[in-house]
Amino acid sequence: MASSPPTIFAPKRREALRRRMAHLQQQPDAPRYITDDMAGDVLDRLSFLRHEPKRALIVGDWTGTLAHALAAAGCTVESRDPVLGHVPLDEEAPYPFAQGFDFIASLGTLDTVNDLPGALVHLRRALADGGLMIASFVAAGSLPALRAIMLDADADRPSPRIHPQVDVRAGGQLLQRCGFADPVIDSHHLDVRFRSLEGLVADLRAQGLGNALARPSAPLSKTALSRAREAFAARAESDGKVTERFEVLTLSGWAKPLRAPKF
Repeated sequence: MASSPPTIFAPKRREALRRRMAHLQQQPDAPRYITDDMAGDVLDRLSFLRHEPKRALIVGDWTGTLAHALAAAGCTVESRDPVLGHVPLDEEAPYPFAQGFDFIASLGTLDTVNDLPGALVHLRRALADGGLMIASFVAAGSLPALRAIMLDADADRPSPRIHPQVDVRAGGQLLQRCGFADPVIDSHHLDVRFRSLEGLVADLRAQGLGNALARPSAPLSKTALSRAREAFAARAESDGKVTERFEVLTLSGWAKPLRAPKF
């Protein structure tokens, strides 16, 4: 009997993060550079591959950028989200998707599922023969400045404040394990500069990138928060800003039809 995946993330915390994100995104000039980057990258890849889908499933595209671009090109699009919308999506439930899509994109949601291999298998099953899947999410190597700041803030009692993240090597192994053909795994980074620790945290919250751990740490005490601000200031460059990095991992693979054996 297969063992259950470990419970790293809390579904209710994950839901709360995305609901807070949706609320914060109603504010003027709300940051959305992570999802905008992912959507733009997917469109570039489709153009390069000359893949023109007719029926697509888009997961996590809360800005609607990717869905609107595909619809404008004549594609029938089904949009789903783990929380938002009329029919919330459980990516780890048995058979959460319809089947027969010739293109599937997942933007910024797979990094907080407990059973990532299972979620990828569901996406693979939803593809028609010859269909393409592209999944992007924030991955290992992200938030190095914030990680260091939190270690300084917690002093001799470090706490888990940023959840584990998938790296490039693990991503490649996952695609092969889940049955995708011709897998491609790559990453790129976005460097964003912040004038304050509060500004960095606000950007994370507004983009749904907060802590979804099942066993989160206690909030920072006043003393720890003061140490965090001092650690941020110590890392500031000549203009008073700190550069933070977001590493975006992209997994892509095809659903190839099975060939009958030759005798």
